Amino acid sequence: MQKIIREMRGIPFFLLREYLEELGGTALSDDQVQGPGWSVRLTRMEPFRLGSLSVGQTRLEFDIEDHLVEEFMERFAKKTLRAGA
Repeated sequence: MQKIIREMRGIPFFLLREYLEELGGTALSDDQVQGPGWSVRLTRMEPFRLGSLSVGQTRLEFDIEDHLVEEFMERFAKKTLRAGA
């Protein structure tokens, strides 16, 4: 079992939880999603501030079985990929 911690900016808390559900998880509470061989705790962080701009941040703590890490994290990365012009 591995613990992986990621801090993400600019993706709303509710949307991160929804993405985890789309990856096969079930919301156990507002801040906990569990799937086969993994669970994630989401924590709202203080917004990131740059001048007058404020961007929401979320800390995700993944507990995931070793053999699932590479494939699951790749799928999660695709869900959270943002491209700009």
